[in-house]
Amino acid sequence: MRLPLLDPTDNKRVDQEAVCKMAVRYMEAGFCYFDTALPYHGGGNSEIAFRECVAKRYPREAYTITDKLSFFIVQKAEELEDFFAGQLERCGVEYFDYYLLHAMNKDYLALAEEIGAFDFVEKKKAEGKIKHIGFSFHDTAEVLDELLERHPEMEYVQLQINYVDWENLEVQSRKCYEAAVKHKKQVIVMEPVKGGLLANVPEEVKKLLGAAAPGMSEASWAVRYAASLENVVMVLSGMSSLEQMENNISYMEDFKPLTEEEKRLVEKAAEMILSRESIACTGCRYCVDGCPKKIGIPDYFKLMNEISKFGEPQVVHSRRDYANYINKKGMGKASDCIACRQCEAHCPQHLPIIDYLKDTAKMLEDV
Repeated sequence: MRLPLLDPTDNKRVDQEAVCKMAVRYMEAGFCYFDTALPYHGGGNSEIAFRECVAKRYPREAYTITDKLSFFIVQKAEELEDFFAGQLERCGVEYFDYYLLHAMNKDYLALAEEIGAFDFVEKKKAEGKIKHIGFSFHDTAEVLDELLERHPEMEYVQLQINYVDWENLEVQSRKCYEAAVKHKKQVIVMEPVKGGLLANVPEEVKKLLGAAAPGMSEASWAVRYAASLENVVMVLSGMSSLEQMENNISYMEDFKPLTEEEKRLVEKAAEMILSRESIACTGCRYCVDGCPKKIGIPDYFKLMNEISKFGEPQVVHSRRDYANYINKKGMGKASDCIACRQCEAHCPQHLPIIDYLKDTAKMLEDV
């Protein structure tokens, strides 16, 4: 993910020359773990970049490659074989070291069981086409616990963990991590820098971290936080430039876990970022029931709070997520509000929801 591009407006045009230079530097520094998936950079371009820059240039034992079975693409049992064979071909390998059921949640768990995906990956493991099986996960700790109870054959779990989302009620980083530990599963971390946002922290947080370790990047605190967790065996960082890679190598080549004092500092940084939330919405969703326009009020307020916490770098992400709520989930726009004030009557926090929806429309819609 997030590979360098020839055209910043076209996510499919990967700059393979830049990727190859990064791969060489990465391998020279002693690292060997690569992670890809068919959807990354559209239709397998990430997989192809791996083949051209790694598989064709290094002996098979020199690297480790992880790929994923994406259920938003594969939804029938008869599609499994061709999907998997295409991935091997695009990556230029005869087997995957690790293979994940991609972005698992309650719905995908049901689908995976229905089409026999768990049996399929076990079969490929028995054939030697996969060395280790696991899954990446985006749901509650309760669902994760249920999945691991039903499928103890899964060897590892890939979780979104970063210091801002550690206690997040929706992401549930801590609770999911603890569920994985409970089932004695190794944890691989994704989004340690929260899509790059923790490399662009608010100025007061930057000063706090900079005073403690002059010269260390904000991203280094985020990556080291995740890597310091006891049961974490790998931290993934989507790097878009050689400069970002050099920065990551500088503190991970000779990794030192966070000290107790540094952990407290990172917790303070998280508190400072979270305190910037501008809308005191608790996500109770009392406002949603009965809304004549089916507006996703708490979902939209969450997006606005993300902008409050991280500023301009977050706007693009929030606008993308806002469009998905409307186009994929059928929610009404903030600008659809007719000011019936039914939501405000039901809000335990007595928020001025109508005014906040007007602000949301101005920020997130093309008006």
